[in-house]
Amino acid sequence: MSASRFLQIHTLHTYTSALLNRDDTGLAKRLPYGGVSRTRISSQCLKRHWRTADDDPHSLHSIDGAELAYRSRELVTTLVIQPLRDRFPANVVDAIEPEFQKAVYGDKGDKGKRSRQTLLFGAPEIAWLASEAERLAASSDSVAAAKAAVADWAKTFKDNIKAMRENCALPGGLTAALFGRMVTSDVSANIDAPLHVAHAFTVHAEEAEGDYFTAVDDLKGDDDDSGADTIQETELTSGLFYGYVVIDMPALIRNCGGNQDLVARVVHNIVYLIAEVSPGAKRGSTAPYGRAELMLIEAGDRQPRSLAAAYRKPVDNDLDMAVSALDAHLTKLDQAYETGEERRYLALAGTDVSSAERASLKTLAEWAASQVKAASDADA
Repeated sequence: MSASRFLQIHTLHTYTSALLNRDDTGLAKRLPYGGVSRTRISSQCLKRHWRTADDDPHSLHSIDGAELAYRSRELVTTLVIQPLRDRFPANVVDAIEPEFQKAVYGDKGDKGKRSRQTLLFGAPEIAWLASEAERLAASSDSVAAAKAAVADWAKTFKDNIKAMRENCALPGGLTAALFGRMVTSDVSANIDAPLHVAHAFTVHAEEAEGDYFTAVDDLKGDDDDSGADTIQETELTSGLFYGYVVIDMPALIRNCGGNQDLVARVVHNIVYLIAEVSPGAKRGSTAPYGRAELMLIEAGDRQPRSLAAAYRKPVDNDLDMAVSALDAHLTKLDQAYETGEERRYLALAGTDVSSAERASLKTLAEWAASQVKAASDADA
């Protein structure tokens, strides 16, 4: 069995007549590759749907021991300061707030919402900040005392929150432990992402059309214009998308405070989420739901490599052809590099992945979760 430092997850998903991920003009995102334009789904879009899924029994929120996290420009305002306003004098709370905003969002954090970076903080960090704000408010009997106390607090903020983070398994929540975070106001708060997600793209040239649609006013009278009340046009695309995800297992274990049981549950659920959770705008009008028609998982200790080059030359929008192209490219890589990954896969296609063992999604997820111990041993 290979030392499982990395899990590599390759997928093929089909979506038909959908608008999964839009650019700033409202059109489908695209990617030029192999001399043709492909339809694309951004990694940000994919990650957001996986981390926020709450209608799936394998959601990240369903994992015992997983801390919540909040992404906002209003973390301090809503979760730290607002709960104090019914309990302490308003002028005391107002005196405390600016230093907390600057501590979290940087020197301009107290200049208003627009001056702040959208940050991700975990429930333990928010709870600590809230308790500190409450302590300062409770110990201040005047505005002057509050200003003096919070000024002293600000001088030691970074050292104190760093100590709190070092003694907490998931200070930034499970979201930060998986997807990382960057905090420009406090470099020590940065977390490297152990889950690396590529932009998904169609294995063939883009397939798109403009969709002309109308809306009719139900309350128009007989004498009114009988035409449409609203006329609009959008874009719809169809495609077979190749997706690629890498999990750096030792890094994920470190981000989760060394809790192997928690990491095993996370990996198990991530496999399900990647296979089953669909991205997509315009859900109400396109129902863009689909499950992976191929999922290949590799466990090994060598630097990961995408199999996207299997589709440098576009193939037809055909699952068997796409699986054959992937298998042929993987075979060439094995012959050239002999990296020795262990593999399992599921496929709705009749075509096999010759170097892997076929399995159900349940078996795949359980096998991926079992690699956590091997990864921990490799990092020891």
